[in-house]
Amino acid sequence: MDIIQQLLKDIPLPRMAKVRQTFPAPEVTDVAGTLRQELAKPGIMDRVKPGMRIAVAVGSRGVAEIPTLVRITVEELQQRGAHPFIVPAMGSHGGATAEGQKEVLANLGVTEASAGCPILSSMEVVEIGRLENGLPVYVDKHAYGADGIVVINRVKPHTAFRGPNESGLVKMITIGLGKQKGAESCHAYSFKYMAEHIVAMASIALERLPILFGVATVENAYDRIAKIVAVPAENIIETDRELLVEAKANMPRIMFDQIDVLIVDEIGKDISGDGADPNITGRYPTPYASGGPDVSKMVILDLTERTHGNGNGMGAADFTTRKLVNKVNFPMTYANGLTSTVVGPTHMPTVLENDRDAIKAAIKTCNARDLTKVRIVRIKNTLHLGEIYISEAMLDEARTKPGITILTDPAPMRFDDQGELIDKL
Repeated sequence: MDIIQQLLKDIPLPRMAKVRQTFPAPEVTDVAGTLRQELAKPGIMDRVKPGMRIAVAVGSRGVAEIPTLVRITVEELQQRGAHPFIVPAMGSHGGATAEGQKEVLANLGVTEASAGCPILSSMEVVEIGRLENGLPVYVDKHAYGADGIVVINRVKPHTAFRGPNESGLVKMITIGLGKQKGAESCHAYSFKYMAEHIVAMASIALERLPILFGVATVENAYDRIAKIVAVPAENIIETDRELLVEAKANMPRIMFDQIDVLIVDEIGKDISGDGADPNITGRYPTPYASGGPDVSKMVILDLTERTHGNGNGMGAADFTTRKLVNKVNFPMTYANGLTSTVVGPTHMPTVLENDRDAIKAAIKTCNARDLTKVRIVRIKNTLHLGEIYISEAMLDEARTKPGITILTDPAPMRFDDQGELIDKL
């Protein structure tokens, strides 16, 4: 690596200041109580009859308060004499294995003990119909054999396509409950047609499966629940669309339009399906979605523990570190690309030995006219944007923005003897 050190040795590292970004943040303060009220609405729990075996579909996303949402839903079903069980509804996640998907739920805090009911995890599916173009529609075999199905998910913008329905209840019905084969089928003709495919497949599922109702949440900019809605099956598609509008309005963002170097401390499947949410970074895996800042170079430093080696999304970066690569479970990571047919996020960025070298490499290649005044933003991950670091050159602009408060004076980046960043977000 001597040649690399030579190339990077004179690259200046700017001083950084910590700032707070403040977003409007409606919040549900009593999650359990609010959910019980929603479930008590007409047309929801009154569909549940004593003795019914009900599959509760739970996904792999880091949905806020998901253990509470699942536990309360299960309790309410049990109080009406039903026998609920959990079905992992996460497409190909968890390495596309039954045990892997059960482990994903456990890492999110959803276990048989926390939920108070069994978890039946399987990758076996049943074909329930086909679209006019021939694509098959699948559902988990345990859900197919149940007397009723309940779907729990967060509604938010998708990372790879735009449409009236994106990531929410509709997508979970088609891709989540469809397991690996359902996800593969829905992705088969690329994200160009995803918006129409998820609705068409969900319509078949809603017609042919005993789906009772859904529980949808919308989160605020701080990854906390802003709204909970229980919706009967026949209204799921329309309600999903309405909540997507609210979810987009609640999204956090980086309050700077042009960034020379974006440093992301960590990515993971628990953060976003793409490791880091492209709606935040502006780095999309397909041409069918857009938005976010103009980022010249992006650095990803590490994986979260909860992603368990799934490095999907690392391909969005220009540079990464040896420590990240050493943590990647490549078969698990590649399963995402093989299922979605979008392989860019599983590609390998340029790998540097440590945080310092990766950051210097990004600065060197960002094409800023004056590298001593480079515009750098550093975030922990795309879920937590309340406090971030910005370089000294951005402070004047930050002072003009009403949503930003400067918390510290600019100071040099600090690295340990191994070249790893010391100051954490």
